[in-house]
Amino acid sequence: MPTVAPDRGLLETPASRPRITWLGHASFLVQLDGASVLIDPVFSDRLAGLIRRNVPAPLSPAELPRIDATLVTHNHYDHLDTPSVRAAGARTLSGLGMSRLVPCEELDWWQRARINDRVQATFVPSQHWSRRGLGDTNRALWGGFVVEGPSGSVYHSGDTAYFDGFAEIGRRFPKLGSALLPIGAYDPPWFMEKQHMNPEQAVQAFVDLRAHRFVAMHWGTFKLTDEPLDEPPRRLRAEWSKRGLPEEALRVPAIGETLGSD
Repeated sequence: MPTVAPDRGLLETPASRPRITWLGHASFLVQLDGASVLIDPVFSDRLAGLIRRNVPAPLSPAELPRIDATLVTHNHYDHLDTPSVRAAGARTLSGLGMSRLVPCEELDWWQRARINDRVQATFVPSQHWSRRGLGDTNRALWGGFVVEGPSGSVYHSGDTAYFDGFAEIGRRFPKLGSALLPIGAYDPPWFMEKQHMNPEQAVQAFVDLRAHRFVAMHWGTFKLTDEPLDEPPRRLRAEWSKRGLPEEALRVPAIGETLGSD
């Protein structure tokens, strides 16, 4: 897995334009218009004490800048790591039914919440499911987030299969900047295709969204499914080239890397 040391000095500086730092798997630090937002933070060495990280988290909670809000897309252990959410020490937003697992403000699909006086987050649909224990299947809502301010917007899909909701999100947010889309955890297809995308489907999702830039996530950090850890970006780049999409619109960041606005 490619990794870089985060520029902690940069991250402590307020961002006037969207700035995105990949913390591994689905974890991101998104900064724009004076706000710093964590999405699906996982700083722990293992998921639920079982699945070990292949790459250490590039930042510890103590090394984060001030966090204005933590956004949690759903309750699976690789997205809701309760010690990490607590360590961030920030106001938390998530879907309906999530407050029984972590103190948070609950949102329905398409519902918005203010982060600061310039930035808001909207909880949007995804094609997935939820479960934390043996008897709570689909008792909490799953989804993604669109974080937007005057300088731009960032879409984080959460976990999702390919579905026609991408086109609807694109219609409702016609000027999406960066789309953070999952490219891993898809093999075997007979089991995973109802809940996760493969790289080719992720490219189609990007086309449906009509976003400015594709940012790859959800690969390499944890070994969750059968495909080789390094396969997703190779398939992604091959599909991108096959479709003749602009090279500058595709970013596969290293863990710890910060992307600014293009």
